[in-house]
Amino acid sequence: MTEQTEWLPRDVDEEIPSAARIYDYLLGGAHNFAADRRLGEKFIAALPSARHVARLNRAFLRRAVLTLSEAGIRQFIDIGSGIPTVGNVHEIAREADPDSKVVYVDNEPVAVAHSELLLRDDPNAAMLQADLLDPEGVFGHPRTAKLLDLSRPVGLLMVGVLHFAAPEHNPAEVMRRYREALPAGSYLAVSHFTADIRPQDMREVSEVMRQSADPIYPRSRSEIAELFEGFELLDPGVVGTALWRPEDESYADEPGASQIYAGVGYKK
Repeated sequence: MTEQTEWLPRDVDEEIPSAARIYDYLLGGAHNFAADRRLGEKFIAALPSARHVARLNRAFLRRAVLTLSEAGIRQFIDIGSGIPTVGNVHEIAREADPDSKVVYVDNEPVAVAHSELLLRDDPNAAMLQADLLDPEGVFGHPRTAKLLDLSRPVGLLMVGVLHFAAPEHNPAEVMRRYREALPAGSYLAVSHFTADIRPQDMREVSEVMRQSADPIYPRSRSEIAELFEGFELLDPGVVGTALWRPEDESYADEPGASQIYAGVGYKK
């Protein structure tokens, strides 16, 4: 099997779009199928700023990881890590310390397969196929236990993933379980779609995503802030991705600058 095709699991149904592959498409990646691209175009039609929103979300991930690295975090768990693209968490974290360790977690087979291919020669990174709704499965996985010292602080990244948790999944309760699993001194980074901005567009986006394997559930700023219960929010709190410690103030003028809220919290 060639390296170009190793990322494609044999049992993947290419006709069922997935959020991870649509996100890859919006970011300009190549690990997506025709069905993903068709739905991605519908996503853009519903939310014309979609590509900007995706890039701003990816840029928030980078700034959050750098912030945690500056705070001394050297081990990370990236839930809903998606399909690897430029600027993966381990690449960013190792700008601060080449020995930083990362556990990636996703339930999308293409994301898992491609990540395993990327990381196969990396002793300080691992990929798990697991569900974001199963904190115990993530923290209790043998690969997590082998790679990370869970008695020491961890950077938990949940960037662009909790909006896939339906209301009946009680994401606040899921986050309570993650918080309890984290040692003191850990950090949590979250970004999440909202309908506070352009509500009609987001209703249409939600309708589009119901045609995929991964419906989305946008939430209000107050609902997203509740996900940080038990954490101390870092300044500037829960704000649009472009407004969270921007490297360039012009980010605030980008289309879709606040279509996704973002924040970082600290567990004492």
